[in-house]
Amino acid sequence: METHILWDIDGTLIHNSRDGATVYRDAFTRVTGAAPRRTITNPHGMTEGQLLAELLELNGHPSSMLDAVLAELDERTREQHELGFAREAVAGGSQALHEVANRGWRNGLLTGNGPLHSRYKLLAAGYSIDDFDWNTSFFGDHSPDRHHLTALVAPRLGAGTPIIIGDTPNDGLAADSANIPFIAVATGAYTVAELRNTSALVVVEDLERGLADVLNTISELTNRG
Repeated sequence: METHILWDIDGTLIHNSRDGATVYRDAFTRVTGAAPRRTITNPHGMTEGQLLAELLELNGHPSSMLDAVLAELDERTREQHELGFAREAVAGGSQALHEVANRGWRNGLLTGNGPLHSRYKLLAAGYSIDDFDWNTSFFGDHSPDRHHLTALVAPRLGAGTPIIIGDTPNDGLAADSANIPFIAVATGAYTVAELRNTSALVVVEDLERGLADVLNTISELTNRG
């Protein structure tokens, strides 16, 4: 029985970035013809499908525009990548991926980003796309929320043991709704204290100082089957 570690990206493997968020505004503006007058105040833990659908609704545009905005988002992200835009990986991120793989566990993604956007974000932060199993990863560009996303895990992975690692309470709530164990890392917008109010089996300050605790928790879950 395989163990699948499903990593979030923003706030978990890479630091959140205001500059990185400009591609959403640019994609919205190009498709609708005007910059958004109203914005989402707290996007942390939202899927791209959810974020952009709500942004369209807030600004009086039909939901039928969502696919066009998502396609434009991919194009803007590609251009940003080709211009050399860089993201900052969290401390210990690469080492955590390598330690997981060395133990025979499978690194996957469970992220609110779409697959192309995910690839460019990870590459911009210095990760290799080969660090992840893209066939057992889950992307939120067409998911209305994270609960919809985590509901896809069991049907696809079957008898495997999935474990979600994320940085927001929404990650934890979505894991709970699908009965998936949750590990929290406080490298995003939420503190250790705030994340301890979730169902997380362990909360670490970052993947460098907390790596041993993360690996021990995964080992315990794997041994339980």
